Parts: sequence; C-alpha cells; structure tokens
Amino acid sequence: MTNIAFIALGSNMGDREEYLMSAIGYIHQLKGTVVEKISSIYETDPVGYTEQDQFLNMVIQISTDLTAFMLLGELQTIEETLNRKRVVKWGPRTLDLDILLFNHENIETEQLIVPHPRMHERAFVLIPLAELQNDLCIPTIEKPIYAIIEQLHDKEGVRIWKQKSGVDVFALLGN
Repeated sequence: MTNIAFIALGSNMGDREEYLMSAIGYIHQLKGTVVEKISSIYETDPVGYTEQDQFLNMVIQISTDLTAFMLLGELQTIEETLNRKRVVKWGPRTLDLDILLFNHENIETEQLIVPHPRMHERAFVLIPLAELQNDLCIPTIEKPIYAIIEQLHDKEGVRIWKQKSGVDVFALLGN
C-alpha cells in the first residue's frame, strides 16, 4: 500500500538551503519512496526559543511504502547524518524533519503524534503546506488549511525566500 505523507523541513544553521536539499535527496532515496511535490522555501522568524538565527522552511509531499513509524526512524537517521544535535528545545539546528500528515491517520504514541500537534498554530508550516494543497484538511480540525491560515497572527514572520520556479521536483533531485 502506498502512503501519502507531508513532511516539514527546517534549518537555521550553516548552509541552510544545502541542508534542505540534501534532506530531500536522502528522502527520495528511501526504499519505496518518491518525493512528489515540494513547496517554495520560506525564511521564517524562530518560534519558541527566539534567540537564534532565522530558519528556512519548506514542506514536501511524498508517497511511500514505509509505515509512519518506519518513516519517522528514517527521518531521524537523515537528521543525524546531516549533523542534527538536540541541545536546546526549539533551538538552533542544521535540520528538522517533521511528519505533518500521514494519509488521513490519527497516530498518538510516545514516539509519534500525527497530525503534528502544533502544525495548525504555525504559519511557517501551513503556508508552504497550503502551496502544495490549499484545500487539505487536518484530520483533527474540520477546516481547510487556507481557512486556518487566515486566522493566524504570525503570518508576517513567514517570507518567501526562494520561489519554486515550476521546475519538476525530479530536476531538483538530479534524476
């Protein structure tokens, strides 16, 4: 069975764009996984712990034969491969990969919560996600993403950094 997942990517250390692109390349190489869509890249103000550099954020849509838990494990391995260190909660990082949605499933375990528990509060997640599928509904909230975005107060902290040029995702991945 092929699963559809949306993954948020973020980086605010080093060559931020290179970390995002490397992560997409690694994800695309996962067995039974294809990167279907990518959003533009947005520069965003930090949330939570604000004494840090600005982030680059984006969202990708994948189809995968992996289960949600297998995907989580693979994403954590990619974070480690790209030098992710977990020192300060919400602190600086080379790479952050979060499963936002996995099919239309609700998953709540100690290791994984899907839909991502704070995604509906975060413009830096919802704006790039809406670029991929504006009318998508979060399973626990019965409103389309565009309606949730209208009610957010931190939209001004999310600025387009690199507009998706219409280039096919596979061209970006070098396939």
